[in-house]
This record gives sequence, C-alpha cells and structure tokens, in this order.
Amino acid sequence: MDVLGRLLVLTLVAALCSAQLNFTEAEGRSSCRATVAGSNAGQNYKSMILNLNSNEDCVWTIEKPYNQSIRIIFSHIQLDPYASCEIENIKVFDGSSTNGSLLGTVCSKHDYVPVFESSADTLTYQIVTGSTTVPRSVFVFYYYVSPGTSIPACGGYLDALEGSFTSPNYPKPHPELTYCVWHIQADEGYKIKLSFKDVFLEIDDNCRFDFIAVYDGSSTNSGLIDKVCGRGKPTFESSTGSLTVVLSTDYANSYWGFSASYTSVYTEDVNTTSLTCSSDKMRVILNKSYLASFNYHENNVQINDPTCRPRVSNVVEFSIPLGGCGTIKQVEDQTITYTNAITFIVSPTSEIITRQKHLQIIVKCEMENNSTVEIMYITEDDVIQNQNALGRYNTSMALFESGSFQQPISESPYYVDLNQTLYVQVSLHTPDPSLVVFLDTCRAAPTSDFGSPTYDLIKSGCIRDDTCEVYPLAAHHGRFQFSAFKFLRSLSSVYLQCKVLICDSSDATSRCSQGCVSRRKREISSYKWKTDSVIGPIRLRKDRSAGGNSVTGLVRQPEAEGTQNLPFDSMHLFSFTVLALNVVIVATVTARHFMHRRTHYRYQKLPEY
Repeated sequence: MDVLGRLLVLTLVAALCSAQLNFTEAEGRSSCRATVAGSNAGQNYKSMILNLNSNEDCVWTIEKPYNQSIRIIFSHIQLDPYASCEIENIKVFDGSSTNGSLLGTVCSKHDYVPVFESSADTLTYQIVTGSTTVPRSVFVFYYYVSPGTSIPACGGYLDALEGSFTSPNYPKPHPELTYCVWHIQADEGYKIKLSFKDVFLEIDDNCRFDFIAVYDGSSTNSGLIDKVCGRGKPTFESSTGSLTVVLSTDYANSYWGFSASYTSVYTEDVNTTSLTCSSDKMRVILNKSYLASFNYHENNVQINDPTCRPRVSNVVEFSIPLGGCGTIKQVEDQTITYTNAITFIVSPTSEIITRQKHLQIIVKCEMENNSTVEIMYITEDDVIQNQNALGRYNTSMALFESGSFQQPISESPYYVDLNQTLYVQVSLHTPDPSLVVFLDTCRAAPTSDFGSPTYDLIKSGCIRDDTCEVYPLAAHHGRFQFSAFKFLRSLSSVYLQCKVLICDSSDATSRCSQGCVSRRKREISSYKWKTDSVIGPIRLRKDRSAGGNSVTGLVRQPEAEGTQNLPFDSMHLFSFTVLALNVVIVATVTARHFMHRRTHYRYQKLPEY
C-alpha cells in the first residue's frame, strides 16, 4: 500500500511538472513588438503596428466596456506569402484566451480585409509565424460599438438595374469610425460596372486608416478587387451579377468620402432575341442593335399589357409573369403553354405612309406537366430552366411535424422512431392559381441514388403501403403520410422520391383527376429532366451508431433490446490501448526507481563496543 501511494504521488508530481513546463514555454513565446499608432481621448479606439519576427506566437486580449461590442479590423497584413495557413496565420477568438470560440482565421492566402465583431466581454487574437526570415507587419485597429447606434445612409442592398450611392454626409466630412457595406445585385446574365465619380479619403500608401474595399461577389469574403483611399475616380467591373462595397474609417482626418454610380450590363451573346422559361415567369432579352435594324427604339416596344414595361440597359429585358401582363395560358394534350406577344409601335413618317417594317415577336413557354422530386435536407428546392422556350415547374419536398403542415422540419439528419407517423408535402412554386399537384409515384430507398432495392409507397396514384394515406388535392401541394420503417440489416437511412404530375384544375379529363390507375397502356408523357432535390436521411433514434450490411427487406416493429451488436469503435479501442500502455510504462519506470533506491539500503552490522 505504501508503494502504491508513492506511485500515485510521483505520477501526480510528474503531471504537474509537465503542465508547468508547457505553461512556461507558452509564456516565453508571447513577446512581440507592438507600436501604438493612434488612439483617441475617449479610449474607445486604438490602432497598432505589429512588427513580427519568425517563429513567433503572440497573443493579445482586448476587454470592452459593458453593453458594447468590439469591431476589430486588420486593414494591412504582410505575412510570408509562401507559408501555408497552418504554419502562419492570425486567429481571432471570443473570450480572454485562445480556448474561446474561434471567430475566424486569416493568412496570406486570403484575399479580403478581415473584419471581426464580438459582443463577448473580451476578444483575443493570436498571430503565429513560420521559420522563414521575411519582413512581416500587421496594422490592426479596433473600437467599441454601442448597441442601437447607426449612421444615416450607411450601406444597404441595391438591386435596381442602375443607381448611385454616396458615403454618409457627402459632400460633407464622413463620420468617424464609419463602417458601411453596400451589396449590389443584378439579375442572372448581367455583370455590374461601378464608377466612382469622386473619392476623397485620408491618404496612405497601404490604405490602413480610411479605405474603400470593392469585392467581386455578394459578401466581404469574396475576392478583393481593390482597396482605395486618397483621391481618385476609379472604375470597377464584376465578373458576375454581384458586387460588394465597404467603407471603413478611423477616428481622425475625415474628408468628404465618395460618390459612386453603377449600371448593369448584359454579358451573354444575344444576336437578336433570347427567351428563358422558368416556373413563374418568361424572360425575354432583345438586342438593341436588332431593334435598330428595324428602325425601332426601346420606347416603341410593348407586350399584351402595355403597363408592363421592360428594363433597359445595353439590352431590353421583359420579365413577364406567367399569371399576368396579358399572358395567355392554354392546356394542350399533356403540356401547358403560356403565350405573350411583343409588338412594336409604328412611328409613321407621315399621316398616310410608313417605311418601317411591321414586327411582332410571339413568346411561348411550353411547360412539362411531369416532375420528379427527391427529398434530402441539404437541399429543399430545385430550379431547372431551359433555354429553348421549354420550361419545368419548380417543385420541392419537405417533412412536417403534423398533419396541419404548418411547421416544416429543419433537422438534418432527422431521427425518428419505428412506426412514427411522417408527414410529407410536395410543393409547386408558381403564381398560377389554377394548377394542382398529383402524387403519381413515391418510393423509398436506403441510399440517395435510389438503386435496388426500393420500396413503393405510392405507384400510379395507388397506395401500395398499408400505413400510407394520401391527402385530397390541395392546389399547389401534394401531401401524404406513412409510418416510419427501416431497411433490414442496412444503414438506418431512408430516402424518399416522388414523381408528381401538374395539371389544370379545370380539366376534368386530366391524369390528376383520374386518381388511382392500376394499369394503363402508356405513360401520360415522358420527361426530359430529373431533379436532384432529395429529402433525407431519415434515421432511427436507436440506430445513430448502427453499422450496415446488405439490404434484405423491411421492418416496422422495434427490435428486442440486445438483438443488435453495435460495432466497437476502432478509435475507442486505440485510445484504450494507448492509455493502458502509458499506465504500464509509468508503473514500470516507478517500480524500477524504487528497486534502484532499495539497493542502496543494505543491512549493515553495527560495530560492537
């Protein structure tokens, strides 16, 4: 017992010594040079220039006043351009140490100006450098933001075809500690041209203090096109239909900011006209040079409803809703068509004659009434557009908590019990109120590729599962319910796929009106596309760690406890082996230490007197 006690004491002392050594080593790496570049009297702003050497591990912690948040901006970063992000980086944490929640990581590979905000009591950032000897410096500034404070005319979303915006108070000096973000969004097929009519910000070679950052995308994490300060009139062009503009300023040297305008430019090649059909609209693009060849101007163009006007940029674009602007719907055999007409108003050269050619363009979208939807929680909607005046209705499928179909389930994966009732809804996304959704075939499979085997819940409109119940036709929704099951000796995931038909509710002879048809000579129509929207996986709660073998059938009843042999996790086995090996090593070393000590305490006979 005495030997065991000493063994435990030595083990504890060894662990404490190891922890103390690690702590001391970490403290020894935290000496980095920082020069305070500026601060204001209220101490709610501070900027620093960090000059870094190789093999550094520096940590700074910022404490904020009560009921305020911290905004920290790394406006200039010069690190080793060839070092990987794992070796050389900046990390920002919520809290007073690097054990807090990680807000983000920045390295030389990232092409944006890093900005972080935290409402925690403290914020910590850590800079780690590699072994290469290169010049390194970081300019960082931070300030506190009170809740509810806002700057007028600061940022926003701009989705018009063209427009303009300015910095706050322009042409007067901009407020101090301004941070504004403008998101400019154009339609598909367009790109954005941005022109600054005037820029007047604090001058700095690296734009560290006041700057405008322009990003080629929909967020500040998109690729940085450029960072602007000082004086100038720069212009930029996006590669897609999104552009993001950021204005950031510090507490001093406020000038009048900037004034900018933008316009959307259609980038796709349109020789004459282009028609695209989607689930809710027809999109018509007319080339201006094509109109000019007929001596027409964009102001002379109209559709069936003259009040629905086009958008004009370098092209003329009509966005025609399927249920408005004079669009005519017609049901023909197994298709539904939507038709409109573009006409040109003739401007006579005299009251008697005209030399202009009469031009009319008939636009027609033919929609297939057959659609396939598969459910999976990673995607809810599927949008398929055809460029050849053919369209596909946009449908989606989701699980709901009850038969009221009010609250969709967003869990992924969704865990259920055997025999639990599942409520499924297929939705049609279209403004046409006269369309209905009919569930033709719904099946289940243990994998998302729906390879063999599969299990039919509904086939040809007929119920094939005893627990399945189909709800009556309800406009844009097809609904059914069934009891949860699993595939025997397989992974406990179940994927669902439904093939639906879309019909006009006024057509009494449509396939949707016929209901269950057990046998028919031919399919109503074939479909050219198959959507990839899948719901799943749906898993049993008791099988979260179950393994899988080959599929041989279905089961609905819960299995008896202990009938499943759960596989032993190899990681747990490895961890247990390593732990046991460490215990043996420590015990052996300690035992040898005591044996070594005992060899020095031999029996010695006392001298006789």
